[in-house]
Amino acid sequence: MESGLTNRWNVVVRTRWSGRCLGGLITFLLYAVPWTALGLDTVVFRRNHQEQTLVGRLLVTAQDGGVLLLGRDGVLWAIQPSEQIKITSNEAPFHPLSREELAAQLLRVLPAGFQVHETTHYLVCYNTSRGYAQWAGALLERLFSAFLNYWQRRGLELAKPEFPLVVIVFADRKTYEHFSGPELGEAAPSIVAYYSLMSNRITMYDLTGLEQFAGPTGSRSRLSPNQINQILARPEAERTVATIVHEATHQIAFNCGLHQRLSDCPLWVSEGIAIYFETPDLSSDKGWRSIGAINRPRLIQFYTYLKNRPPDSLRTLIEKDDRFRNTQTGLDAYAEAWALTYFLLKQRPKQYVEYLRQISRKKPLVWDSPQTRLREFQAAFGSDVQALDAEFLRFMAKLR
Repeated sequence: MESGLTNRWNVVVRTRWSGRCLGGLITFLLYAVPWTALGLDTVVFRRNHQEQTLVGRLLVTAQDGGVLLLGRDGVLWAIQPSEQIKITSNEAPFHPLSREELAAQLLRVLPAGFQVHETTHYLVCYNTSRGYAQWAGALLERLFSAFLNYWQRRGLELAKPEFPLVVIVFADRKTYEHFSGPELGEAAPSIVAYYSLMSNRITMYDLTGLEQFAGPTGSRSRLSPNQINQILARPEAERTVATIVHEATHQIAFNCGLHQRLSDCPLWVSEGIAIYFETPDLSSDKGWRSIGAINRPRLIQFYTYLKNRPPDSLRTLIEKDDRFRNTQTGLDAYAEAWALTYFLLKQRPKQYVEYLRQISRKKPLVWDSPQTRLREFQAAFGSDVQALDAEFLRFMAKLR
């Protein structure tokens, strides 16, 4: 399973962080508008020979005239100067689409046969069984509550999501791959779920259709959420369900203010947190007791990495994201990101929370130098990175 996840990670990272390039749109920033309701902006533009009109909130205007617009549906749009026809603004306050408006819009663009299952924080769009949609919604709501409670207990208050959290669930892998192909390319078959920073949505498919997890033949449509939970609580399904939880953690973090979408949040931070939360807790419907537990697959990978770990490994993890994007080093980078996150939350929790506060204030499309990233890390955890690394390795060596 881990070998398949290598491609998944590489592609999802590329998809999630493609805002660094945005097709060459943003080169030098003139200003970045804070993410608060400052008015309503309308952009008329032409793309693929079609004229489109978007209403939302301008977040960034580039020196070359390109813009980044947040739509009322939560989707980010990067619009190049050559595409623009007209941009106007007024004093009307920015309001997201209502849940009913957003659900109707989603059903218009999704393939025929989709329905919407609503929970407190989620719109689960599905064309599989209602039982599976209910199972997914319940799992995600438990994660949402656990995530916010976890950080609140550590003194970090997170915000209520501005938009309903959208999840799209396909009935089978084939239709999921067809829908996701334009975004994921050839890697779609190796990915069971992903979160897109641009659309702000999670896309996945019904896992009970996989042969190794399937319920009784022909009975998928009749499975209850409890029966689905029993199927996917089996040990062989854990890593696959963990992928859903991993991507859902990203979505929550980027919508509750822990990170800002398209900001220069270091990948070791965002991925380390997602891995810290990713182990599913399907044994209880009253909580998420596994938060903070040792992630055994990542620990094993980290121990394997230690055999050839270079002396500057911690520094390169902090300064750059390159190791996550390289298929040769990706698995080790993810394992080390989890290990560092685990160490800091257990040994330096107050400093880590303060570091997260600083990361959460970063503006979209402003990229830090490696030197800046290192200075910010040293300001939070001490200037002697080598000494911290030694303490880190001693701590990890004791985990079993």
